[in-house]
Amino acid sequence: MKNATFNGTFPFKPHFKKINGFKMHYVDEGKGAPIICLHGMPTWSYLYRNFIRDLSNANRVIAPDHMGFGKSDIPLNKEYRMHEHIDNLKEFLLKLDLWDITLVLQDWGGPIGLGFAVDFPNRIKRLIIMNTSVGILRDDKKPWYAKLEEKGIYRQFIMNIEAIIKAGMYHKNRVTETMIEAYTAPFPKRNYYIGALAWPKDIPVGKKHPSAKGMIDIRKNLKKLSNKKKILIWGLKDSIFPERVINSWHKIYPNIPTFKIKDASHFLQEDAPEKIISIIKEFVSNQ
Repeated sequence: MKNATFNGTFPFKPHFKKINGFKMHYVDEGKGAPIICLHGMPTWSYLYRNFIRDLSNANRVIAPDHMGFGKSDIPLNKEYRMHEHIDNLKEFLLKLDLWDITLVLQDWGGPIGLGFAVDFPNRIKRLIIMNTSVGILRDDKKPWYAKLEEKGIYRQFIMNIEAIIKAGMYHKNRVTETMIEAYTAPFPKRNYYIGALAWPKDIPVGKKHPSAKGMIDIRKNLKKLSNKKKILIWGLKDSIFPERVINSWHKIYPNIPTFKIKDASHFLQEDAPEKIISIIKEFVSNQ
């Protein structure tokens, strides 16, 4: 896994850094102002392979694998809570001593990346926000996985990585055997799913949830990033973060330029890489 290129689709040299007691894998390609690409559940830096290849022609592109995902270690003594992932990212980015950062955020990469950004706003230059949110559900609301738990199939569902990837893509014809191999490779045995199983349940439901305070603090401090250049890129076919979530971002950042991609779902990086990369190139070069 450490040196796997998946039929040449992920040809990047693997880098590793000791972070909070585990080895974090990351891709580090190109030179110039840093663009940090943060993945969510249950993907890894492979999600950004097209971004890395194209954007590294003019920028330094760094794509880490969160703890328990991709080529990073899977420590079994961690809770895999949001605060741990944020602490990992903080230590990672501070060790690299990065400035003028452009953050590319999607899914759990959103609150994790913004958790870093609100604590170190002076290191942030731009935000690219894609299909993510920062907030908590009311006590009377059920998270998306509630029905799976009621049916007793939560673990079975999460461990079917291939089905999750396919369900999160609009263009099913873009799914390849190599892609599925890449996304399932980090999970060869049951105990390798510890991070994937923990992430959905870390969605804060009510203020008593263990990650609720951290999420609320990030939301309250988003104003620290008001003066940063930012854009919103949204796949409209996403059932987890539907189009209405865009309105919540407009309330936080009223003037944020918004790019809606009609034919993209949750994994919009797979559905519409060419469109998104083009938007990012123009945004970075003009700002």
